[in-house]
Amino acid sequence: MTDKSLTEAQARARLIPNSDYVSCNVAFIDCKTPGSHLKENYSMIGPGVTSSKEQVINLREKHGFNVGAAAMPTGITNNLHIHFTAEVFIVYKGDWKFRWGPNGDDGEIIGHEGDLVSVPTWIFRGFTNVGPDDGWIFTVLGGDDTGGIIWHPSIINGAAQYGLYLDKLNRLIDTSGGEAPPPQDELITPLSAEEIARLRRYTVEEMSRHVVTRAERVWSRDALLDSCLPGHASEIAPALGYGMTMDRDSLPKISIPRGFSIEWLKLPKEQSVSRFRLAEKQVLIPFVGSAELVLNGPGQEVSLPVAAKDTVSVPGGVWRQIRNTADEDTEIMVVTAGDGRKRPEWAPEVVDAAAKAGRTIDASGYVAPMHLVPTYAFGKD
Repeated sequence: MTDKSLTEAQARARLIPNSDYVSCNVAFIDCKTPGSHLKENYSMIGPGVTSSKEQVINLREKHGFNVGAAAMPTGITNNLHIHFTAEVFIVYKGDWKFRWGPNGDDGEIIGHEGDLVSVPTWIFRGFTNVGPDDGWIFTVLGGDDTGGIIWHPSIINGAAQYGLYLDKLNRLIDTSGGEAPPPQDELITPLSAEEIARLRRYTVEEMSRHVVTRAERVWSRDALLDSCLPGHASEIAPALGYGMTMDRDSLPKISIPRGFSIEWLKLPKEQSVSRFRLAEKQVLIPFVGSAELVLNGPGQEVSLPVAAKDTVSVPGGVWRQIRNTADEDTEIMVVTAGDGRKRPEWAPEVVDAAAKAGRTIDASGYVAPMHLVPTYAFGKD
């Protein structure tokens, strides 16, 4: 793996405190439709699927996925639309109703704090804040180029009465100031009834396979090489795709390739993850508690405080340590690029300490008892 270090300025540029998130209230064509007019759209990493040139993007660097968020007061709805790449919702605050189908009535699921909902591509979906207060959901979208979205014909047609149109490049055009509407041949063409009828349908049972509730998380205490060492009692719960867990028996509920993995990292009070690195880019978002992220190798360390709801991106090849700085368990959503298993590389002192504790890594990259893993004479040629 190519070694990479970050200067303090480079490292801090990759930390996005939640106070730096900037909402866009005109990101989508339904932004003036009553019942949807109070939506806030955020783009922390990549543009997501915004249609507005006013959208603030905190970090434009390509990651292989986009990270954003939606915030809404109670009762506000995001209307029916289609995504071409993965759209994964992770509920940070509130209660949310997710619905799907050609008219949004094929089924619905209520998501609560800590739940993950991965909606299949090429189906209409919408969601509403049904909780008593303002709500917040993080979103992870597949690919660097999401391709934008397709709105339900009723939403496109209804927006015209408020002077809003979408051109063929999925850009929002606002004519409410008195401008003439664009020519029809420059506007996006709504899906026909025949095209909608050909879209796949999902039952509630089928959709439930794309949901990982907080209660369904399966934690492993043997997910990382150093978790047997004093002060390093971490746990990982896979959710979507194959992440960095090193426990061969720890599998994600959602294994459909999405271009990234999502897993939960839990650090009890005063615990930490030792120095390791990955080839892939990785994003950390604490949902509960807080953490200190220490980047680079010895003598070059840069420390970043990461609070709950903050977003921080770590490039491939950079050493990192993760420490719980809260007086409670810290739970971090970990998003890592790529569909394949990730192979953490541990600092030599960590490998040595684990070996003294009777733990090593087998040829498949999983944690194993040291005394059961022989040195294979022909494997080093």
